[in-house]
Amino acid sequence: MPPRVLPNKCNGCADRDESRCEEVCPGDLMAVDPVTGKAFCRSTRDCWDCMSCIKVCPRAALETRIPYQLGYHKASLRPIMGKNRIIWKCVDINGKESTFEYANRITQKDGLP
Repeated sequence: MPPRVLPNKCNGCADRDESRCEEVCPGDLMAVDPVTGKAFCRSTRDCWDCMSCIKVCPRAALETRIPYQLGYHKASLRPIMGKNRIIWKCVDINGKESTFEYANRITQKDGLP
């Protein structure tokens, strides 16, 4: 499932020459639409759900949909990167939100935004 862009949050990393999601995507699938200024996935069928773009987004403007075989289309999973931790917000098909927090092995000096 390719990332879902939340248009009210995405600004295409307007302060940068290349958006963070474009920069980090190992498949070179992410791009910014020159008209809307919003990120999008160029080839949704080629996305392999590595979630690199979602983790690196400074505005939390990307999320992944959990495959319908696991949770139907309304379910979502969104990481929120912190300085020393990552929080996963999971929303099930009924709208119930669960939060999981883990220590992060990557530190600020290692290149987190």
